[in-house]
Amino acid sequence: MDVDAEMPEYRALATYYADQGGALWAAEANGEITGMIATRPLSDGAWEICRVYVSPALHGGGLGHRLVDVAEAYAIAAGAARLVLWSDTRFDRAHRFYEKRSYVRSGPVRVLADISNSLEYGFGKPVNGVEVLDAAAAESAIARLSGILIACVEEGSGVTFLPPLSLPAARDFWRATARDVAAGDKVLLAGWVDGVLAGTVTLALAWQPNQPHRAEVAKLLVHPGARRRGLGRRLMAGLERAAANAGRTLLTLDTRGGDRAERLYRSTGWLEYGRIPGYAVLADGAPDEAVFFWKRIEEG
Repeated sequence: MDVDAEMPEYRALATYYADQGGALWAAEANGEITGMIATRPLSDGAWEICRVYVSPALHGGGLGHRLVDVAEAYAIAAGAARLVLWSDTRFDRAHRFYEKRSYVRSGPVRVLADISNSLEYGFGKPVNGVEVLDAAAAESAIARLSGILIACVEEGSGVTFLPPLSLPAARDFWRATARDVAAGDKVLLAGWVDGVLAGTVTLALAWQPNQPHRAEVAKLLVHPGARRRGLGRRLMAGLERAAANAGRTLLTLDTRGGDRAERLYRSTGWLEYGRIPGYAVLADGAPDEAVFFWKRIEEG
């Protein structure tokens, strides 16, 4: 790194971020600096998380998470609606760390004209909101989505799987979904609550030649710890917008009879068109009823 030619702000880093309306923090132990982080406002309510460094000897000890907690809390208190960051494409460990923090790949690769010829991935997340994930974002969300799926299956949600659902099986499911997103066969949405990726829903685009206007809704999932915050409703509203943008005006879905999802669908204008007793089985082998719904929406 050529500090003076490439990053002269390192000569007075705290001042650099303060002048931009942001802040810089350092972690200290036994009189030595062991880590650092900064944040600054950008535009349209976005704040960038910057300079995330932890002494290699302390990797895996939780210091990185504590630093990000501080920076995110500061940005959110200052009005951040979205958090973004950049990470070198070679730093796989850092990517996994950010994905644990509910960040997903966002936008194109950035090329830096530095000595190392660095390339950087963009990562981002809304503080509270719903977004459509492209293939790269879907791939980087696999860890969080797998945790949501496992928690919902364990809690008893009727979403194809039976408990206990293993982590490898959950990951395989979401990898297949990411491939379908890349192929244009599915639209995947994710929802965040207080900066945590806590929900998802999928739109499967009908492939039959005589049904170009139809799509099926699948895997509406909200982590049990994030329920009663309106996330399921926001996910479905986002899905309907995505369907309209894709030219799908007739949507269908099925759900377990009598569960909270059925109440949600009825309250948002979905119409029942039938029930099948014993459509599936529960973990104890008991028969489980399915309810089928449809909804017509306006093309975007």
